[in-house]
Amino acid sequence: MVVDQLTKSIVRSSLAPGEKRHVFAGVLEIVNTHNRGVAFGALAGGGAIVAALTGLALGALIVYFVLRMRTPYLWLPVGLLVGGALGNLADRARMGSVTDFIDPILWPAFNVADSCIVIGVLGLLWVLEGATSKS
Repeated sequence: MVVDQLTKSIVRSSLAPGEKRHVFAGVLEIVNTHNRGVAFGALAGGGAIVAALTGLALGALIVYFVLRMRTPYLWLPVGLLVGGALGNLADRARMGSVTDFIDPILWPAFNVADSCIVIGVLGLLWVLEGATSKS
C-alpha cells in the first residue's frame, strides 16, 4: 500500500490531470488519470456502492483467510489483495476516485494497487489449486 500511495503521489505532483509522458514510444505511457469506477471504469459514479462492495469483499477475504490460515502461502496472495484494495480505497476516501497512471497502449490505465490485486487473485487461485490437489 505504501508503494502504491507513493507512486500515485509522485504522478499527481509531476503531471497535470490528463497529461501523458511517453516511456516507450508506442508501447507505454505514464498518465495522470482518475477512475471513478472499478476495473475498466465499470460502475463509474457508484462511489458508495463501490466502497461498500469492496469492503464486503475484503471482509469475506479476511474471514476466509482466518478460517484457512494454515494453508501454506495463503498469506501472500491475501496480503496482496488486501493491500491493493486498501490502496485504492484510500484514494476513493480521499479524492472520490482512484489515480491510475500506468498506461500501456491497447489496455486501460492502471496502478500499483491494481497490479497487486491481479497478482493476488492469480496467486490465490494457484495456492488454492495446490491445496485442493493434495486432498
